[in-house]
Amino acid sequence: MSTDDAHDPKFGEYGGQYVPEALMPAIEELADAYERYVLENEDGFMDEFRRRLADFGGRPTPLQHAEQLSARYDTEVYLKREDLLHGGAHKLNNALGQVLLAKYMGKERIIAETGAGQHGTATAMAAAHLDMPCEIYMGETDIGRQRPNVFRMRINGAEVNPVTVGRGTLKEAISETMRDWATTVEETHYVIGSVVGPHPFPKMVRDFQAVISEEAREQAIEKTGGLPDAVVACAGGGSNTMGAFAEFVSDASVELHAVEAGGSSLEVDEEEGVAPNSATLSTGGEGVLHGARTKLLQDSDGQIMESHSVSAGLDYAGVGPELAHLVDEGRVIPANVDDDAALEAFHRLSQDEGVIPALETAHAFGYLEEYHDELGDTVVVNVSGRGDKDLETVVEETSKRDLDVAPDMSVLNRVGGGGL
Repeated sequence: MSTDDAHDPKFGEYGGQYVPEALMPAIEELADAYERYVLENEDGFMDEFRRRLADFGGRPTPLQHAEQLSARYDTEVYLKREDLLHGGAHKLNNALGQVLLAKYMGKERIIAETGAGQHGTATAMAAAHLDMPCEIYMGETDIGRQRPNVFRMRINGAEVNPVTVGRGTLKEAISETMRDWATTVEETHYVIGSVVGPHPFPKMVRDFQAVISEEAREQAIEKTGGLPDAVVACAGGGSNTMGAFAEFVSDASVELHAVEAGGSSLEVDEEEGVAPNSATLSTGGEGVLHGARTKLLQDSDGQIMESHSVSAGLDYAGVGPELAHLVDEGRVIPANVDDDAALEAFHRLSQDEGVIPALETAHAFGYLEEYHDELGDTVVVNVSGRGDKDLETVVEETSKRDLDVAPDMSVLNRVGGGGL
C-alpha cells in the first residue's frame, strides 16, 4: 500500500479535482471512504477485499519463467500472469475493490466505462458477484471490435449503453459515464477503470492494482534471489502499469518501462484533429481531461486529439497523472511500439510460450523484442490480459500485413472436407 499523503489530490503538477460542482459531494464522500476503508481497513474492508480476490479472483497469479523468450533474448524473462486472473485481465483487482467499496458506502447502483471491454467485463462480474445492478457505457466503435466482451457483460446481467458521439471510443465513454454520475450521485458509484479521473481515483485504483507488484516483488525474490533489473508494462490510462510498478517505485535499482501505443505514426494531423497513436507520455502536453490535470494528446490550440491504436484498451488521449509525474521525475521510462510490432509480438508470444496475450499486452512484448539488450539480466513483463477478446481484430489486421511470424490462415478458407 502506498505511503503518500492520501489527502493530497496532486502528483507534483498533475492530478487534482477538476469536476462540476454537482460532483464535489460525491468526490468528497469517496475520498473519505477511500481513506477509512482502503487505507485504514475500517470494518475489515481490506481483509474482505483480499479474501474475495483470492476466492473469487484466483490470486495470487504466477510469475512464470518464460523459457523460450529467455533463450531468444539471452535475458531471464518472467511473465506476471494477470491473464490468469478471473475474467482474463488485471481489471478485476480494481473492479472488485470498487464495487465492494460501493456496498460499504451504501450505494445501490454501479456504472462504468470500458474501452477494450475488459474493465466492463470485470465490473459486470464483480457486480453480479456482489449482487449490485450495473450499467456499462461503451463506444460504438469499441462495441464493434470487442463483441465477445460485450456478450460477456450481458451474460453477467449488466446493461451496455452504446456511445455514438465522437469516434465512439474510450474517451467518449468516460464522458458519458460522468454525465450519468452527475445526475445520480446519491445512489450511484462510478467505477473508473484506470488510474485517471479526479482524486481519489488515481490513488485508489493504483492501490487496488498494487497487488500485482506486491506479488511480483515477493515472487521475484523467491525465484531469483533478488529484484529484477527491469519491469515492463503496457500503458493506456495506466492501471496495469501502476499496478506493476507501485511496489518497485522505491527500488532505485529497478527500471520501470511504460510502453504506449505508437499506432501507425507519431505524427499528428492537426487539420483532421487526429493523432494516429496513443503515445501520450512521449508526445503529449499538459492539460485537463476527465477531472484531472495530466499529459494529453492535443493540438496547438489545446484541443484534445482523437487517438488511435490497434488495441482498443490503449486507445485513449490521456494517461494517469501519477504516471505523467513519474515520467517527469525520470523514475518511469516512456516508450512506444507501433501497430505492426505489437501484432508481431502477439503472434510470437503465442507461438513461443503458448500464451495468447491481449493486444494491449503485446505492446510490452514488442518493446521487449526491440530493447531486450538494454533491460538487464532479469526482466518482469506484466501480462495484463489474455487475447481471446482480440482474435477477430488480429485476424483482420494480420491479413492486411506481411508479418513474418504470422501463421498461415488459409485453412480458414477451406470449405467442406471430412471434418476433424
